[in-house]
Amino acid sequence: MDTKQKILDAAERLIATQGFAGTSLRQIISEAGVNLAAVHYHFGSKQDLLDHVILRKAAAVNEERRRLIEQFEAEAGPGPVSVERVLTAFFEPMIEAGARNPQFVKLMGRMYGEGLLPALIEKHFQPTLTRFAQALQRARPELSQGELRWRMQFMFGAMSQAVCGQDMFPQMSVQADDSAFALVMRRLMVFLCAGFQAAITPEAETDEGNRYSVGHSPVPAGDSPKSC
Repeated sequence: MDTKQKILDAAERLIATQGFAGTSLRQIISEAGVNLAAVHYHFGSKQDLLDHVILRKAAAVNEERRRLIEQFEAEAGPGPVSVERVLTAFFEPMIEAGARNPQFVKLMGRMYGEGLLPALIEKHFQPTLTRFAQALQRARPELSQGELRWRMQFMFGAMSQAVCGQDMFPQMSVQADDSAFALVMRRLMVFLCAGFQAAITPEAETDEGNRYSVGHSPVPAGDSPKSC
C-alpha cells in the first residue's frame, strides 16, 4: 500500500472513532506509520486531508447517482422521471456504498455531530444536488422553488438524522449491521416519496409560505420502495 493510501485509511479510521476535532495530524501519522512531511506533501493541511477522505468515497457515489438519473431520464423519454425513481437514483448508490464501507458512514456521523456536514455537502455534493433538484422540479412542476427547497431541506434533515444522528430509539439503531443500514434507508425513501408527493398546505401557497429564509441553502433553485 502506498503512503497516500495509508494516510487516507488512517485518517478515516481515527476520524470515524474520535471525530475531526479530536484527531490530530500526529495521531494520523503515527497510525499510518509515516512522517509529518508525507501528510503535507500529499495533502497540505488537515482540512485538505479530510476533503480527500470524503472525496475518495463520495465521488464514486455521486458519479453513480448521475449515471442512474440519466438512465431513468432516457427511459422516461419526454416525460419526467417519477419522484420514486429520482429518490432511487439518489439513495441506492449511498446504500451500496454504506454497506461496503460502514466505517465511512460512522465518519459522516461524526461530521454531522461536529456541525461540519453542511459545509462538506456544499463543497462536495453541490452539482449532484442541483441535478436532483431539477429532476424533482420536473416530477412536481406544481411546486414552487421555495416549496421544493423546503421539502429538500426536510429530506436532508431526515437523512442526516437517520444516517448520522443519535438514535431516538436505541433498539432501532441504523448501525447494527449492514442490512439494517439498507433497511433504514429504504424506509426513509418510502417516507420521503410520500412527502414530496404530498399536497401543498394553504400557507405554502402564499408568497410568505414559499419564501426560503433559513440561511444559505445547500440546494440551489433550480429494490426500490413501492409504497408511493
